Amino acid sequence: MRMMKAATRPKYCSPNALFITELPIPTPKENEILVKVKATTVNRSDCGVLTGKPWLIRCFIGLFKPMRIVTGTDFSGMIVKKGKQVKNFNLGDDVYGFFDEGLCSHAEYVCVSIKTAILKKPSGLNYEQAAASLEGAHYAFNFLNKVDLKPGAKVLVNGGTGAIGNAAIQFLKYNGAIVTATCETDYIPALKSLGTDIVIDYTKEDFTKLNEQFDFVFDAVGKSSFSKCKPILNPNGIYISSELGANWQNPLLAIISPLMKGKKVKFPLPISIPRSMAFINDIIEKGKFSPLIDRTYRIEQIREAFEYVMSGQKKGNVIIVFD
Repeated sequence: MRMMKAATRPKYCSPNALFITELPIPTPKENEILVKVKATTVNRSDCGVLTGKPWLIRCFIGLFKPMRIVTGTDFSGMIVKKGKQVKNFNLGDDVYGFFDEGLCSHAEYVCVSIKTAILKKPSGLNYEQAAASLEGAHYAFNFLNKVDLKPGAKVLVNGGTGAIGNAAIQFLKYNGAIVTATCETDYIPALKSLGTDIVIDYTKEDFTKLNEQFDFVFDAVGKSSFSKCKPILNPNGIYISSELGANWQNPLLAIISPLMKGKKVKFPLPISIPRSMAFINDIIEKGKFSPLIDRTYRIEQIREAFEYVMSGQKKGNVIIVFD
C-alpha cells in the first residue's frame, strides 16, 4: 500500500498538537480526482479548522471533534488519477481549488469531488502562486460583491498587506476605485506598486483620524470597528469587516443596517466559492492579480507555519510545499 505524509489531529488543538502522519494514499470515487499536491497554504480558515475557534465554525466542521483529521483548505497540484464520471479533467492537468470547511489538503495527495470549486491552474502561475490565489482572494471578492462599487468610488482598505487586503486592493483597482490602504513602513513600496493611490503607515498615523471621508471602509484585518470608522465614512458610507468584532457585533449591525439611516454595516458572508474562483481565475488570466507571498515552509514545518500565521504577523500568504 502506497503511503503519504499528512498533517493530522484527532481533536481540535493548538499547532503543537499537530503531527505529520503516514496515511494511505486515498483512492478517488467515481466523481473524484486524485491530486498530487504541489503547494497549499496555512491561512485564517485553516486556523479555525485546526482549533475549532470561533465556536461557530464547529457547526460546519464537527461539533465536538473534527470530521476530517487532516487539515488544509486549499491546494494546487496535478491530477494523477480520476473516477469514471470525471469528464472535464484529464490526467496530468494542473488544477487548484478551495473549500473553507476543509479539504484535507495538508497532505501529499488529496481526493476532491468535482462538485467542489476546482479549476485548471492558469498557465502563468506556478503552483505556489496558484495556492496563494484562493482563500484570501475569495474573502476579498466577498467584500466587493456586497456593495455597489462604481468607478471612482473612494475606498479605504485597513490591512493592505494581508492576504485579504492585498487581493482587495488589486480587485478594487481593477474596478476603477480610488484606493487608500494601510500598512507598515517596509511595505509601502509594495502597495504603491499595485496602484494604491494613497498608502498610510499605520505605525505613524491613525487612519480613523483622517480629515476626509470614504464611500467604503474595508477592514481586512478586523482590527477596527464601525464606531471608530464612522467619522471617515461619507453620509451614506458602508463599513465591512473581515471579523465578527470584539462582541460579535458586526453581523448584528449588518442585520439591523437596513433600519439605520445613513452610514451602514455589511457583513461579507463568504458564499459561493465557485463564483469567487471564476472571478479570481478571470482576473489572473487578464494579468490583473498577483498574490502576495510571505514565507514558504515544508510540510514537516507545518507547526511553525501555523504558529506564524496565528501570531498575526504574516504578510500575504504562507505557503506549504512538498517537493
